[in-house]
Amino acid sequence: MTYTAWILLTASLVGLSCGLIGVFLILRKMAMMSDAISHTVLLGIVIAFLITRELQGPHMLIGAILAGLLTAFLVQWLHSLDIELHASMGIVFTTLFSIGVILIATSAGNAHLDVKHALMGEITFVPFNMMELPVIGEIPRTTAMLALVFLIVLFFVIALYKEWKITSFDPALAASLGIPVLLMHYLFMSLVSITTVASFDAVGAIMVVAMLITPAASAYLWTDKLLTMLVLSSSFGVISAIVGYYLAAWIDTSISGSMAFATGLVFLISFIFSPKHGLVSKRLHAVKS
Repeated sequence: MTYTAWILLTASLVGLSCGLIGVFLILRKMAMMSDAISHTVLLGIVIAFLITRELQGPHMLIGAILAGLLTAFLVQWLHSLDIELHASMGIVFTTLFSIGVILIATSAGNAHLDVKHALMGEITFVPFNMMELPVIGEIPRTTAMLALVFLIVLFFVIALYKEWKITSFDPALAASLGIPVLLMHYLFMSLVSITTVASFDAVGAIMVVAMLITPAASAYLWTDKLLTMLVLSSSFGVISAIVGYYLAAWIDTSISGSMAFATGLVFLISFIFSPKHGLVSKRLHAVKS
């Protein structure tokens, strides 16, 4: 595959995974959890480095995922104490992120590890870090990891589709039917953490948040059916990745930034032209009535 093809494939995998997860974040009114996790993982990365004194290896990913799960646990715990959900996210996000920044300044000063290094990926470098896989051959390491993450997310979405649907729309009904609501919540937060960590390493925190929230919000404007929403959200993520890349090539700017901008364009089009919630349809309905 060509250099451009690897970048487009990597970004599309981010769009697919984030598109699926983002729908449930929107439905559960937890959209900003992605922003919180994409920053609090800094603490896990720093602690992993302080333990191993190495900047490369699976321990960095494990540390980041554990920090994401800790974020989800603390947010849920504070929310159970009658603290408003978004306030809980704000408290945990700022506290854990600031601890990570302090640890970098005080304990990792001699290493090439800073906030930008930990949080901002660069998708243009993805094709340069290759690995060999049986049958497939050479493939960028990040692309392989994102493909695995997508398959994991897709598996759990399909295998537990009814459970996700009930727990997202009516947790009380789910509990009365014997569905382990809390376990489903932490499983979902695990998927959010894995998706966020795997994605921001390649494309950066800004694009991850954009891909998790905006395609799902756009899909929400087009349909009320969950299955259709999942398909639309993933499709919008892929479309944004492709359009963003060629937009960046055209005006010679940041690829990840352009892809995030493209998600905004998709939302703007949806906001204007969607058949039920769009501005045009509302105006036409108002004129007819």
